[in-house]
Amino acid sequence: QVQLVESGGGLVQPGESLRLSCAASGAISSINAMGWYRQTPGKQREYVASISSGGLRNYADSVPGRFTISRDNAKTTIHLLINSLKADDTAVYYCAAGPLRTVRDRIDYWGQGTQVTVSA
Repeated sequence: QVQLVESGGGLVQPGESLRLSCAASGAISSINAMGWYRQTPGKQREYVASISSGGLRNYADSVPGRFTISRDNAKTTIHLLINSLKADDTAVYYCAAGPLRTVRDRIDYWGQGTQVTVSA
């Protein structure tokens, strides 16, 4: 089993930046890619980005260049930097992990989610 714990969410003003983090523990060797999804009330969970153990980054077509995913050298923690935050970025952001090179098609583990609210 793998446990994923997100942090870094909160209330921010439009135009600010925010960095989300997700720390993995447990059977780390069973996962390759880690990444992020987000969800707003009444909508399906939406893929945002992922990064493989080899550092390959993948972003959803709908994600603007304001989003940057990264992974620490130990490969147990990933980050999502969101610049120039907009109200539309308001969502619960979920960390995901799986055995493939992205988390687009297969997710074996989910985090509990962290709320990001962008409001003046």
